[in-house]
Amino acid sequence: MRRRNRITHFRRSARMRTSQWRRTLIFWAGAITVGIAAWLFARAADYASSLCMSLHNWNPYVMFAVIPSGLALSMWLTKRFFPGAQGSGIPQTIATLHIEDFSLVNRILALRIAAGKICMTTLGLLCGASIGREGPTVQVGAAIMNAYSRFLGHANVSTRRGVILAGGAAGVAAAFNTPLAGIVFAIEELASSFQQRTSGVMLTGVVIAGVTAIVLTGGNYTYFGHASVDVPVGTAWIAVLACGILGGLGGGLFSTILIRVGKGIPGFIGSIQRNQPILFTALCGVILAILGFASHGDTFGTGYIQAHHLVEGSRHAHMSYFLMKYAATIVSYCSGIPGGLFAPSLSIGASVGGWVARFLPHTAPGAVVLLGMVGYFSGVVQSPLTATVIVMEMCDNQQITLALLATAFLAFGVSRMVCPHSLYGRLADQFMARQEGYLQKKHAENKQTKA
Repeated sequence: MRRRNRITHFRRSARMRTSQWRRTLIFWAGAITVGIAAWLFARAADYASSLCMSLHNWNPYVMFAVIPSGLALSMWLTKRFFPGAQGSGIPQTIATLHIEDFSLVNRILALRIAAGKICMTTLGLLCGASIGREGPTVQVGAAIMNAYSRFLGHANVSTRRGVILAGGAAGVAAAFNTPLAGIVFAIEELASSFQQRTSGVMLTGVVIAGVTAIVLTGGNYTYFGHASVDVPVGTAWIAVLACGILGGLGGGLFSTILIRVGKGIPGFIGSIQRNQPILFTALCGVILAILGFASHGDTFGTGYIQAHHLVEGSRHAHMSYFLMKYAATIVSYCSGIPGGLFAPSLSIGASVGGWVARFLPHTAPGAVVLLGMVGYFSGVVQSPLTATVIVMEMCDNQQITLALLATAFLAFGVSRMVCPHSLYGRLADQFMARQEGYLQKKHAENKQTKA
């Protein structure tokens, strides 16, 4: 009898281990899929941005037709085929971590919506909108991992949320090729409980997705190359104070505007936005075309090229670029098309640092640009650790870490005084409110149909 019981026990243990390994391998496959999707998304976005600049260089006036019509098409396609794909994607991902109804979660994180997010963001970059792909990649990563979780038959709420969290964090890691930033972003911005924050599932998924993206991109790729600059403690830290205060003020005001826009634009313009959204998006496109024409195309796209030149020192910053890129990013968000805020925010922050560097001749300009980048970015997202790690990993420079941290936390404090609420948290609340209204409307329609 004992021998039979032992044999039965070993068989059950073997089956359990086989099942666990099967689930683990499928999860790893999901993380690899996130990395591949992020890499393909990056390639498509870069190609769209280069094609947009080619159109502008061929004839700047053609953009007055391309941008309004392209943005209007993007808005129509989004509303018709990909509802819920509007905006960054990070608020949607945060919302799904708090929604109890998983049928609604599956609708928000449907693979169709993820595909639409990629296509519509790419179309927006092709048309010259001031948007980024990093925020949308978070929703894409969460959608892919949610699909794998459904395939595995996860019914436990905390498990499903942990997998979604892992997908979103993996999206950040793969988008920037910064695995550590993905982990910090999950802890600081996405996670809502200690168990989720310390999840080994999340850590494993982030590392696998990040490594996949790095391998596909080609080895030791960094977003802004290697910046060998430093900010020694002393008078050079005047740049920390300047970039922290200016970045916090600018980022806090930016967040305040976007939160207010999320509630609805008042007056006549607001009535156009509510009643004729496609026309409103086309009008936003006209404004973007004007800004692009005035800036000789600098406000189009992510702003990555401009930021890269500022970090290298091959370009001088002008306050006009800051103002126009700032306005272009707000208008792009107001238009309602899918697109993120990360890359434009980094570019705007780089221009702040470049402008400050002009008044600090004894401080390395590239270092001040990085401080401006982390200061403004921290002021917008109000996640200082995430901002620090992202900029540190993107420029492959650990020498400047202490100055980056100081700037980020100073900007965070200043931004909190201007905008007491986290941008993505408040946008997530607004998104959940709209989803509740949608469900109530559908419920009422179903009751009338039955009656």
